[in-house]
Amino acid sequence: MSTEKYDLAIIGAGSVGLIAADFAVKLGARVALLERDRIGGDCTWSGCVPSKSLLKVAKVAHDLRTSSTFGIQAQPVVVDMLQVREYLRSTIRQIYKGTTPEALRQKGMDILLGAVSFVDPHTLIVGDQRISAKKILIATGAEPVIPSLPCLDEVPFSTYRQIFENDHLPTSMVVIGGGPVGVEIAQAYQRLGAQVTIFAERLLPKEEPDASEILVQVLERDGLQLVPERAVSVERSGNRVAVRSAGHRIECDLLLVAAGRKPTLDGLNLEAAGVKYSAQGIEVNDHLQTSTHTIYAAGDVLGGEQFSHLAGWQGFQAARNALLPGSNSGFPSVMPRITFTDPEVAQVGLTSAQALAAHSDAVVSTWPISRVDRAVCDNDREGMIKIIATPAGTILGATIVGHRAGEAIMEIVVAMQNKLKVSDLASIIHPYPTYNSGIQLLATEMAVEHSLTGFSGALLRAASRLAR
Repeated sequence: MSTEKYDLAIIGAGSVGLIAADFAVKLGARVALLERDRIGGDCTWSGCVPSKSLLKVAKVAHDLRTSSTFGIQAQPVVVDMLQVREYLRSTIRQIYKGTTPEALRQKGMDILLGAVSFVDPHTLIVGDQRISAKKILIATGAEPVIPSLPCLDEVPFSTYRQIFENDHLPTSMVVIGGGPVGVEIAQAYQRLGAQVTIFAERLLPKEEPDASEILVQVLERDGLQLVPERAVSVERSGNRVAVRSAGHRIECDLLLVAAGRKPTLDGLNLEAAGVKYSAQGIEVNDHLQTSTHTIYAAGDVLGGEQFSHLAGWQGFQAARNALLPGSNSGFPSVMPRITFTDPEVAQVGLTSAQALAAHSDAVVSTWPISRVDRAVCDNDREGMIKIIATPAGTILGATIVGHRAGEAIMEIVVAMQNKLKVSDLASIIHPYPTYNSGIQLLATEMAVEHSLTGFSGALLRAASRLAR
């Protein structure tokens, strides 16, 4: 068996692999991109792309049902899940078009498809091919966690890997899990017309409690049922599935298990490469190097925060560290996250509890979204803007809940990355009416409150009296 030689071999063609390979080719490296399944990874096929497309369809249905609020009468909504599925497939096809094997080969990289395993720290078997590389990047992503619920293996259920191929709208649906994936899909199916129940001790447990509570109110108004308990077992009930918790038993036509994700490591034979790992993921240093210094790892396979934008960013950093002198950190100092429900929940930096634990004098200020004029115009009445800062105005974190929270949060992300203070946000002219003008209003309130307290406040008031 002949052995092709490369400067960089990348295992996995998801967000990490695509960005790393593209950058490496531009540096002039000979690159092999290896994928055992489908190029694009979960994000393209069963994650970001189909889920956000489904949420769009569901919002259209919701807007039609509630159009009388705006003085518009619409016909009763009829959902054709075959056409919904085709819409999801069409968005996937459009986004996948630029990452087909043919398109990637035209960029100058080799695409090798098949199961991948290590022979030694520089040698890989891909299907029936053998290759070697000076540097290797592991980017195999993650896969659904299947909880050890009694009888779960005896009933039909979906994870995010299957749900977007569903072509039938169920009468009832149960979602096990209250994280972003479960909540997004649950809201979408409720708005499409199913009766959805979520089993979870708390929705979005990583977010601010008041942000989660706003979302709970919206979901319950949509008609979604929440069981604030952990599912403990499942069972067949004729042609349906029943889910039990300590105090509830709910039957459904469709069961979605959204209990998280775990790193995909099976079959890689990492021992042969000397790469240390555990069930939580591959161990890396700050520069994304594994225990074998010529092998890097990035993205969901590390077992930390699992976001496509973080994975892609780490892919770039890993390729840069592998192929250029010096090293950049593979872990960002400012990391935003968004749950794409309606309203969206966007967060960056510390939550208020985390900030107060680290800074007892942290200032937590909240501005209701109903005081943002653009939100009022858009009938976006349930949400908030929360900024957390030190008394001197250093921004520690922020949470925004609203229709455009994911876009608005980026102003604070940029501010934190560039060490701008609350007063800087207040001093910048914001176009009106925009969602971001709410950030300026809150920042102004915080800056004025700070400047008018204590000795500096007394001086300002005295100067004002003299000026008058």
